[in-house]
Amino acid sequence: MTGNRPPRADRSPLPARRVEQMEDLVVRIVLLVVMVGSGILLIWMANATASGRLGRNGLAGIRIPSTMASDEAWLLAHRRAKRPTLLAGYASIVVGLAAMLPVSPAVLGAIVIGGSILMLVLVLYGARVGARAANTAP
Repeated sequence: MTGNRPPRADRSPLPARRVEQMEDLVVRIVLLVVMVGSGILLIWMANATASGRLGRNGLAGIRIPSTMASDEAWLLAHRRAKRPTLLAGYASIVVGLAAMLPVSPAVLGAIVIGGSILMLVLVLYGARVGARAANTAP
């Protein structure tokens, strides 16, 4: 034993307020990583599919019968869906960064829910306009 400190087992645990602050910080960091990571992936996918670098596949992109029918349909759909998909990616990054703002958990929850709804609307809109474009493919 060094100094006047009692052994670890005898020390009192962290105050409840301190634990609560640490939990809040962990939640905010997880939100930051997940939302920014999702945004980066959406932006990469929008650019890769619209440029033709990422062709038809079973994992990423608008995978419906009309877009999977041909390479031309795939490319047309993703070129048309690029802008809303990029906007969804940017929204995700903004929400992730907002997780680090000094706001209450209730306000943070509203930001995350609102941002997630916006992302969903943008991605679904992109899929809709992409599907319409794919239907015009030869």
